[in-house]
Amino acid sequence: MTIINQDDVITSVADALQYISYFHPMDYIRALGRAYDAEAAPAAKDAIAQILTNSRMCAEGHRPICQDTGIVVAFVKVGMDVRWQATMTLEAMINEGVRRAYLNPENRLRASIVADPAFGRLNTRDNTPAVTHVQLVPGNTVEITVAAKGGGSENKSKFAMLNPSDSIRDWVVNTVPLMGAGWCPPGMLGIGIGGTAEKAMLLAKESLMLPIDMAELKLRGPNSKIEELRIALYDAVNDLGIGAQGLGGLSTVLDVKILDTPTHAASKPIAMIPNCAATRHAHFVLDGSGPAYLEAPNLAEWPQVEWKPSKAAMPVDLDTLTPEIVASWKPGDRLLLNGKMLTGRDAAHKRMTDMLARGEPLPVDFTNRVIYYVGPVDPVRDEVVGPAGPTTATRMDKFTEAMLAQTGLIAMVGKAERGPAGIEAIRKHKAAYLMAVGGAAYLVSKAILASKVLAFEDLGMEAIYEFTVRDMPVTVAVDSTGESVHATGPLVWREKIARMKALEAV
Repeated sequence: MTIINQDDVITSVADALQYISYFHPMDYIRALGRAYDAEAAPAAKDAIAQILTNSRMCAEGHRPICQDTGIVVAFVKVGMDVRWQATMTLEAMINEGVRRAYLNPENRLRASIVADPAFGRLNTRDNTPAVTHVQLVPGNTVEITVAAKGGGSENKSKFAMLNPSDSIRDWVVNTVPLMGAGWCPPGMLGIGIGGTAEKAMLLAKESLMLPIDMAELKLRGPNSKIEELRIALYDAVNDLGIGAQGLGGLSTVLDVKILDTPTHAASKPIAMIPNCAATRHAHFVLDGSGPAYLEAPNLAEWPQVEWKPSKAAMPVDLDTLTPEIVASWKPGDRLLLNGKMLTGRDAAHKRMTDMLARGEPLPVDFTNRVIYYVGPVDPVRDEVVGPAGPTTATRMDKFTEAMLAQTGLIAMVGKAERGPAGIEAIRKHKAAYLMAVGGAAYLVSKAILASKVLAFEDLGMEAIYEFTVRDMPVTVAVDSTGESVHATGPLVWREKIARMKALEAV
């Protein structure tokens, strides 16, 4: 009979969470490397190059792949012959491992979890609690899979109760465009079919822990109806032309995973959860011999891709920026930002718009300034700021009209597309929205030369900072006329892909 010590669980969980914060799974890296080689859309290829370069930098520097270091999900299979040497519950052990991982001073991870979610939303400060799923299984070991799931991709989760005769393919193909690009494609789609509503969602999440093997599957051919469906969905979603970061291109998904289970005769529950460019999960087994430590991957296996700013990119001096310069930018223009830039995201925007509504002055002058939607990781060692990639811009759409109308703000930087309300405010006030690449947080942080808090320090990572940046890469995603590359890019590439397939069929 195996005896599992609680300290071994805690240590193993903490080590695994640190590991996945800076090491991508190698199956993801290989698949993304293939996507980079095949990509024909320049903007999408540049975005994938940034993600791959960022990944290698994080592996070398042991710093987070993304500033959003996620909500921890643990799948635990406990052998029925196991005995415990423990005073804590299994869930408490997992949470202590999370606490130690996220507070590790050598690589402190961003605490993103808030308690009292319906009302106070107070940060727990150590990223606990995790979401833990436990199964009792035959055997004498404990198997644990941990994942760190980013909010941008988790927020795009979809669920439906289909009729038994409804097409799964049609639902997926119609639903993926509704997810926008806030889940940072190219990534994976996890699909759960059957059971009850909550079981389908759990299957979808669990399927994302499976290895990426679509290239191998297509090479050998399907052995089951589920594998046939995986291939069909993979091809159909990529045919949509959404592409990396939603800019239009050949690779939207690297794999589609499906788990199913029996369901009621009147039901066909289906859930779909995307994994983003910061795909993070690891599996280990405890057999009573001590903690489990994961072996570092071989850096030589990373694709030899080193992103550098495009020669066509235009330098922009943020300190002398004017509305006239902003109006000259065109959709798809690549810019390199230099100078002083403000930051702020959900909590700061809510506080500012409440102040404006009450007629109170803001603590920061936004006249002719640019704001970056970011919540950075705390710096370590000699860093100015930790990984500082963009957050999903659509969450700020409801604040955009007030900010542009009342503060003098002229441009914004974030991740993925803007919604109709945000675009209309941008068009009305002749502003612009610039997109930074989600999944390149450490790379972006290297463009930040200085950082200081200007206001709302109590909000922590959501405070208003002033960054001094040098050659920070962005793309004009919405120009002053309201034209969006996230609308035009996928449409162009959907038509190109259709023409390519038509020629192949001749």
